[in-house]
Amino acid sequence: MNVDNSLTQRALNRRSFLVAASGGLALLGAGTLSACGPRSAVSEPSGPPRRGGTLRVGVTGGGAADTLDPHIPATNPDIARVINLYEPLLGRDHDYNLELLVAEALESSPDARVWTATLRKDIRFHDGRPVTPEDVVATFARITDPDDPKNGAASLQDILDEVVPTGERTVEFRLTEPVSVFDDFLAQYSLGIVPADFDLKHPMGTGPFRASTFTEGLQSTFVRNEYYWRPGQPYVDELVLTNFAEDDARINALLSTQVDAIDQVPVALIEVLRSDPRIRVFTSETGTWLPFTMRVDRPPFDDVRVRQALRLVVDREQMINQVVSGKARLGNDLYSPFDPAYADTIPQRRADIAKARQLLADAGKENLRVELVTAPIQAGVVEAAQVFQQQAKQAGVTVDIRRLDTTTFFGDNYTKWDFAQSFYYTRNYLPQVAASSLPDSPYNETHFDDPEFIGLIKRARGTVDKQERDELLEQAQGIEHERGGNIIWGFVDTVDAHQVYVAGFEPDRTGISLSKYQFRQVWLAEGGDR
Repeated sequence: MNVDNSLTQRALNRRSFLVAASGGLALLGAGTLSACGPRSAVSEPSGPPRRGGTLRVGVTGGGAADTLDPHIPATNPDIARVINLYEPLLGRDHDYNLELLVAEALESSPDARVWTATLRKDIRFHDGRPVTPEDVVATFARITDPDDPKNGAASLQDILDEVVPTGERTVEFRLTEPVSVFDDFLAQYSLGIVPADFDLKHPMGTGPFRASTFTEGLQSTFVRNEYYWRPGQPYVDELVLTNFAEDDARINALLSTQVDAIDQVPVALIEVLRSDPRIRVFTSETGTWLPFTMRVDRPPFDDVRVRQALRLVVDREQMINQVVSGKARLGNDLYSPFDPAYADTIPQRRADIAKARQLLADAGKENLRVELVTAPIQAGVVEAAQVFQQQAKQAGVTVDIRRLDTTTFFGDNYTKWDFAQSFYYTRNYLPQVAASSLPDSPYNETHFDDPEFIGLIKRARGTVDKQERDELLEQAQGIEHERGGNIIWGFVDTVDAHQVYVAGFEPDRTGISLSKYQFRQVWLAEGGDR
């Protein structure tokens, strides 16, 4: 495989893919997609899943920094590769419930300071070797390596004391403090279990497919893992993932039957694809959010009245309708809507121009002018900036939009912009807080640093009693709702599409496209595997 070994020396975060993706990747013409040509029209699948064939998928983004590293996925193609090559101890199913993967059990001590994972019996890596507790220890040592920390290190480094084998199939996670939701922290796709002698030149995991070929920025191919632990899966013999930098190229590849499925259908083209009898479009309700981010430590946003005023200028229903054609649910400046602890008792914030004007007047900012930094980092972000600009005018606020390319946006000034935008996929509350809302969070774009909030989070993380923990989290969310720096106007649906002869995709709440890129469950009708 054509693997860039230098990628193992640097931990790409979830932002760096946009820098790489904008670095001049040429559009792929239909003739460069794969060795397989267009497929003849076939009927919809019927009956039980059938085995065989090649599944060809067009995936948004990617670039010269593409990687097969299980612990630093950044682009959509990276995530698709990681999910199909590797598996963590736990994951999230399509309904966003925890599910056991490499582990068959995970148990906590009464004080939530020690968590014991029991590995599945006979689970094997791609080369047939059994997964051992020593492999789990080595995996987490790799992730939390202080000289080369990987994506998952941020949520683990302060709480993970040691990982210790305790039996033939058991391993203990010993924590520095009680963490009542440590199972949630482990259920991340970037925590895939690998052998103790893992070598990125020959990537090895327990996923449904094993690597065959890999060309950064272009295409990767995979073949069925014959040792996979789920009976009968995967159904297809081969998986081909092709990068697409532009929406038009991805849509045209689907319409010309050069690919069998694509992610992230632009909302403006949904009805066009629906009208084609050869195509099936499906929508997933997710917890994905595209916030406006205000730095709470910089003027004018260091005045909470200004932050509250800008939240009140947003007509959230209008934003949803104009930005994503109604394919989103109302946001209330809070994240993690699928978490059972989500504070849905907090009254919904709605546009109130008169109150916004009064708050600005009280803050001495009657004729406020702000610069909003934006970039096409995710579908709908730039459009949301334009709608916000018009809505803010009603309160006498002038918004100057500074549109950058993604390379510049996520360059040296990333997390330093006073007023900008961002995106996140579905997470539960405490893992999301660890990622973006604490002083040492890797993605704290708002520079939120509230002592009362921090104290509540620390208490909640160590509280075993669910009711008591939820009460603490509701208080924490109340603080973010009133004093935080995010404007969260909605939770955006994911819209994907596939050929009529493809089966097995289903709605997924994680926010990750194409049923969380779970291609193990996808199969092709007879005639669709040519």
